[in-house]
Amino acid sequence: MYIYILIMEKKKCSLPDHENIDAVVYCQECKIYMCTKCKRNHSGLFINHHQLKLDENIKDIFTGFCIEENHSDKLDYFCKTHNQLCCSSCIIKVKKKGKGQHADCDVITIEDIKDVKINELHNNINYLEKITIPFQNSINELKIIFEKANEKKEEIKLKIQETFTKLRNCINNKEDELFIELENKFEELFLKEGKIKEYEKLPNKLKNLLIKGKNLNINDWKDENKLKFLLNDCINIENNLKSINLINKEINRISSSAYEMDFNYSERVKDELLNYIKNLGTINYK
Repeated sequence: MYIYILIMEKKKCSLPDHENIDAVVYCQECKIYMCTKCKRNHSGLFINHHQLKLDENIKDIFTGFCIEENHSDKLDYFCKTHNQLCCSSCIIKVKKKGKGQHADCDVITIEDIKDVKINELHNNINYLEKITIPFQNSINELKIIFEKANEKKEEIKLKIQETFTKLRNCINNKEDELFIELENKFEELFLKEGKIKEYEKLPNKLKNLLIKGKNLNINDWKDENKLKFLLNDCINIENNLKSINLINKEINRISSSAYEMDFNYSERVKDELLNYIKNLGTINYK
């Protein structure tokens, strides 16, 4: 029985003699983990086997069988409602013990969805080719915007400090309040620096998706043993593109928004505050 294997820790090589050696790949056909040495031998013997690298980007391993609890069936169906592969237990009309989750959905066989996914794959490849460079440019522009905004934020801090020098002994709380407001406004308009660093990794992700899509051999779609894996790869590309498009919208929103901030105050009001500072503010209660 195939299962999805969630990679939570370092996996060891499946060869008994190598049980203390970390695995670097997983073979979906043989359902085994392999270290570097075993991978080299295995690749020479089985050149068409589907191997997955065990790195930090792998969330699970697709094996072609349903991951639902108490399901052990092959993924022979496609749920158009949820855009996912499913098994006969998923679509069974009698709902019991976790079965029949897709009984009321629009379900077809994977053969019927094959041509649609091939067309979608071509469209996604074209789209990836179209947006990869502009997306990188958007990231670069976002970094420039962030740097300028950050410089302006530092300028505002200096203005606030200079303005409140004469008032510090009386209105320290007011100064702290303005610093908090500045940080909140900054975070409302822009992303935290950690997010910028996260987004810097996305262009490489786009390139990898593009490579992955191009590497899906059109001739392999005729191979029943490879079909489910190809469909799963297509679905993964689609889901990743949805996430990336949402991020792209956020980047465009920030890029098109004004990032000029300033600390504004009235000299007249400041002078009045200096004159009336001793009587500024009261605590009232009922």
